Amino acid sequence: MLVNVQADIVEINKKFKDIEERRNILIKGSRDATILCSKAIVSMHADKKNESIEHIEKAKNLLRQFKEMGKDDLQKYLYIAEQEFVEACSLSSIIENSIIPSMKSLEVSDISYVMGLLDCIGEIKRMIIDKIRVEGTSNVNNLFELMDKIYDSIYPLAVFDNLMPGLRKKLDVSRILIENVRAIITEEKRRSIMIDKIQEFETKFATSENSK
Repeated sequence: MLVNVQADIVEINKKFKDIEERRNILIKGSRDATILCSKAIVSMHADKKNESIEHIEKAKNLLRQFKEMGKDDLQKYLYIAEQEFVEACSLSSIIENSIIPSMKSLEVSDISYVMGLLDCIGEIKRMIIDKIRVEGTSNVNNLFELMDKIYDSIYPLAVFDNLMPGLRKKLDVSRILIENVRAIITEEKRRSIMIDKIQEFETKFATSENSK
């Protein structure tokens, strides 16, 4: 009487054992890929290009391997690692002044692509602040415009927050970062103008004193 039931239970047991094994491998593997991408980003900010390329390549190979293992049922376990990968690859392209890679070329999910691009806004802010510290505001306008363009490109997707959980929150954080950078640049420009005027006054004063 239970011959069919027992046979099906055996198959179900085999199926879920396979899922559990793959899930455990994916959790650890995606964590390793995430760490590699984080290291790549740190290396980029430290001007260690070769290191960053090496980390990105390793992460890419891991993600490609795990994507096949994830099949259709466990892809969600790759989202965080893919986001970090998109962020690292996008930042690398920005630093090299090249086009940000497409979702297809990175072989990531649509959710991971969108979230990773938004995360990259924070890294662009860091680039801008580093540049201001060293060079002033002369070379940051293009980077600031890029932050704004990434945000504007993605903002229309906010209506799909129910399908991409956390999207609206990331958009809100990105908007705050952009406005924060706008304020920093504006304040720095005002400070530079003030310093120039003080130096101009001091030069004129010194000239007039010398002419007496």
